[in-house]
Parts: sequence; structure tokens; C-alpha cells
Amino acid sequence: MSSNSFPDPSTVRYDGPWTHRDVHANGIRFHVVEADATVRADAPLVLLLHGFADFWWSWRHQLTGIADHGYRTVAVDLRGYGDTDKPPRGYDGWTLAGDIAGLIRALGHTEATLVGHADGGLVCWATAVLHPRLVRSIALVSSPHPAALKSAVLRDSAQRSAWLPQFLRYQLPRYPENLLTRRGGAEVERLLRERVGESWSRTAEFTETASRMRTAIRIPGAAHSALEYQRWAFRSQWRPDGKRFMATMRDPIDIPVLGLRGANDQYLLASTIERDQELSPRRALVTIPDAGHYAHQENPGKVNEVLTAYWHEQNGANDAPKDDLVSP
Repeated sequence: MSSNSFPDPSTVRYDGPWTHRDVHANGIRFHVVEADATVRADAPLVLLLHGFADFWWSWRHQLTGIADHGYRTVAVDLRGYGDTDKPPRGYDGWTLAGDIAGLIRALGHTEATLVGHADGGLVCWATAVLHPRLVRSIALVSSPHPAALKSAVLRDSAQRSAWLPQFLRYQLPRYPENLLTRRGGAEVERLLRERVGESWSRTAEFTETASRMRTAIRIPGAAHSALEYQRWAFRSQWRPDGKRFMATMRDPIDIPVLGLRGANDQYLLASTIERDQELSPRRALVTIPDAGHYAHQENPGKVNEVLTAYWHEQNGANDAPKDDLVSP
């Protein structure tokens, strides 16, 4: 494929020990990927939500690793990404939370555990606050509470320097779309390399991951949709709906929350992840060694171990076959 061609959305449907499906929810079609592992009919649902300029492939290790512990595990191309529909609107916190609530129901469940990375983690937070009856627990990879992130950017110069310049650059018209897609999506690889640990950036898996992310961001509409998440987060600060959203997000959530952060993450700092504990009083924080901003890809074995052990501790043996669970 030449760097000037536009990939078909179906190019993200990579083969593996999983099944690709189309699911309609909240008025659009979602591409979801479900692990093929055999689980019992009442297995708890785990939804995996990727971050900025990414797609479902980010969760390949969790799809299989978590499913092997008895969970029904499903990775999602979020609204506007991958092979999911790319409508012109709906990239606000209210609608994105409604997407996940609709997906839980469309998959035949009354509740789910949500796992999100970066922007996907923010969708987890929003869904937990806005649709509390549908969310059993959430786990976040390098994704602080939205109020904590805002506070850190305003008050912490180190976090502001790491996060704000790129965020402001994305508010410009047209230029960011061109930035993300030109030269075969090279900017996405640059961002990935800048934010992961040095050791993983030298691996063959990094090269493969960067190549697939570069393809996914060049799917028509994907770059614009990805940027609309960032633009709504900025513009809404001065709008009534945004102010109401942030006020609502400050309601504490009384469910188990697990925050994960790579030890070498220089993009979202430990002090930011640790802020505003009162908004999620049942939150536990774990540092993942040998990982940067993409801990779930850089050290997937450790991330899977921590996730399944935490859920086992919180929920007991009712969630999955005891022999298959990692001990806390």
C-alpha cells in the first residue's frame, strides 16, 4: 500500500484467536473484537477501550490473556476509529458514555467491567459516573480522573509541559489532521516512540504496532474523529454542557477502581494519577515496571496479572474458575 493511498476500514480486522463482529448501539455501528476462549454462559463482560490515535489492536494481549481467566473479553473500536462508524458528531463525554452503555446492553449484559487507556480511560470514568448501574468496576491505564488531569495541568508545571502543547496544537483546523496522516502516518509512530519505554521501542513488536497504528489513523475520517475527542475536551470548558459535564464528573463513584501507570511514563505523571482520591475512594493504584505510557502493550503479562488478581480479590471466585485465576 502506498503512503498516499487511503486504507479501507476493514484493514484493521486482523486475524487471530478472536472474532470480529458488528454491533449497533446508540445509533451507530461499532466494530468489536471478541476473544474466542470458551467461557461459561454467565461469564462477566470486560470491555477494552483504546486511547488516542489507536484502535482495538492495542488490547491484543488482554483480549486473550483476560479471556483465559474466564471473562467474556471484548475490544472496541471507539466511535470514529478503525472499522467503527465515523459520524460527524458525538465526540462529547455524554455521547461517548452513552456509546458504552449501549454496547453493554447490545452485547446482552446488564453490567460490565471497563478497562481503558488514556482517552479510553476517560470514557470509562464518564460511563461509570453517568451510567453507574451498568458499570461493575473500571481499570485505567495512564488515565487520571478528568478533574485530576485538569487540576494537574493548571497547577503542576511538569505535567503542563508534558501534556498541554500537543493538546493545544490539536485545536487548530485541518493542520492536525494533515499532521497525523501525512508521510504514511509517521507522526503516530513518533508519538508512540516518544511515550513508550526505550527497551520496547527497539523490539519487533513495536515496529509491527507502529505500522498498524499508522495504517489505522489513515482510514478516511479516523484522524478527524480522533481529534474531535480532544477538541470537545477543550471547547467545552467554556460551554454550559462542558461545565455541567465536569461538575457531574466530580460526583464520587462507589465502585472498585484500579489505576495502572507505567513506571517510565513521562507523559502522564504519577502525581497526576494520584490526585483526587476522594472522587474514587475505592481506588487502588499500581505501578507497572518496565513500561511507559502504553503499559498494557509494553508489559502485558504484568498488566494481565494485576487486572485479574484485583478482580479476583474484589469479586471472589464467583467471577471465574478459581484454578484459572492469578492469586493476589
